Amino acid sequence: MPENIRSRVVTQGSQRTPNRAMLRAVGFGDDDFTKPIVGVANGFSTITPCNIGINELAKRAEIGIKNAGGMPQMFGTITISDGISMGTEGMKYSLVSRDVIADSIETACNGQSMDGVIAIGGCDKNMPGAMIAMARMNIPAIFVYGGTIKPGHFQGEDLTVVSAFEAVGKHSAGKIDDETLLGIERNACPGAGSCGGMFTANTMSSAFEAMGMSLPYSSTMAAEDVEKADSTEKSAFVLVNAIRNQILPSQILTRKAFENAISVIMAVGGSTNAVLHLLAIANTIGVELTLDDFETIRQRVPVLCDLKPSGRYVTVNLHQAGGIPQVMKMLLTHGLLHGDALTISGETIGEILADIPVEPPANQDVIRPWNNPVYKEGHLAILKGNLASEGAVAKISGVKKPKITGPARVFESEEECLEAILAKKINPGDVIIIRYEGPKGGPGMREMLAPTSAIIGAGLGDSVGLITDGRFSGGTYGLVVGHVAPEAYIGGTIGLVKEGDSITIDAQEKLLQLNVSEEELAQRSANWKAPEPRYKRGVLGKYVKLVSSSSLGAVTDLNLF
Repeated sequence: MPENIRSRVVTQGSQRTPNRAMLRAVGFGDDDFTKPIVGVANGFSTITPCNIGINELAKRAEIGIKNAGGMPQMFGTITISDGISMGTEGMKYSLVSRDVIADSIETACNGQSMDGVIAIGGCDKNMPGAMIAMARMNIPAIFVYGGTIKPGHFQGEDLTVVSAFEAVGKHSAGKIDDETLLGIERNACPGAGSCGGMFTANTMSSAFEAMGMSLPYSSTMAAEDVEKADSTEKSAFVLVNAIRNQILPSQILTRKAFENAISVIMAVGGSTNAVLHLLAIANTIGVELTLDDFETIRQRVPVLCDLKPSGRYVTVNLHQAGGIPQVMKMLLTHGLLHGDALTISGETIGEILADIPVEPPANQDVIRPWNNPVYKEGHLAILKGNLASEGAVAKISGVKKPKITGPARVFESEEECLEAILAKKINPGDVIIIRYEGPKGGPGMREMLAPTSAIIGAGLGDSVGLITDGRFSGGTYGLVVGHVAPEAYIGGTIGLVKEGDSITIDAQEKLLQLNVSEEELAQRSANWKAPEPRYKRGVLGKYVKLVSSSSLGAVTDLNLF
């Protein structure tokens, strides 16, 4: 079997003389036209610290591909910085960028008939965007994470970007002065790499390692460490071997792989966004996965890692304690991982974990021993009720009061809510509603790190509930419920809530309930009118037309015909 199964349509035969002529101009020689052409999807950008170091990794990938006998072709793809766009209109483009990234990688690889692709990304949407593209194309592929940022330090504390968001709330509440606020700002992000806690980027990198689409240990390496570049070059070798052996995403991204990923996400205390992204990837590859599967796995998998945002440590500490392989070995030992799942290297998960100790090192407490978990059950709960008939996602780690019934405080946008919090207009016992921020209504399902961090900073984290049809940052914690479906924009019950209505959030009973009679709700529904779309052209206009419910992953190519 030729190694250049796809690219030979571009490089072979007399009719392809013009094609080869152009390839010679970018570095191909006489002996290169029978080699596999390998795409290097480069997420380098100076937009964000998450991606600023990626170009050097892409160059190492090129070296690895050439040394392994392939021909690299590098191309760029976009990124949006969630941390920088947070709290602004620009955040509406964040989730949208996931699909733009997927489309761009698919377009480049299929347009150029590439034999495989190594995608290198950092910020949150780079990873699921790349994986959706890999699932669509079903060509040999591997993902390389750009790496995590190292913690900042100020006044004896480790900092992440979430520290800066929470500092805004503390400053507004008079708990810190201007000088301290500025000190946190100056020290929160010390260099290159994605946000340092078990936020969305590190959650998704961990999930992809668990699924076998990235190399062991690679998901928790620091961006600025030498081992990250070395792992990138090794990934290139592994990919070229996968091209020769035609190891395809469809063989790796099986139901077992998704279950493994969900188990790891629960064990490390990962982001709510992982639910949305895994649903989207599963939909693309054709694996049946629903919100209920997350709840089933949550009930049997403990939280083993004491990681920010609700815990004490950052991802570099997890790496030093044994990383994702250590967590996976513990899950495998207790029957909560599929050891026969295939990985991109051709080995099974069980084979990769064979020499990993059953218990974590005794001289650390980032990864807890099995008999002393942080929580006995997973932290991402799926809530349903008349306020979310399709489901909603709650992150219940660190929550002291898992149930609240209180009056609704209704806001039609994130900005309105943040203004009220900073003006001290939110009281203990309130249940905040932020609506028309869903996939269609936002559009783009903005993350709500600004208001949730302001709540924590104001000292209301244990006494206030927050519900939205938008999303939460991986840095969010507290009694918060997102991804409410159906969303307000299409007539979901969240759009019918009135100021002062009684609402119940019960994480233990998995209930999200508007305490209003069915007759009253029916009357409100009859009087409800859909708002005018906020965008009617451009990327966001197209997104409103195409995007599905968040309960299906907010995908843009569902039931097109």
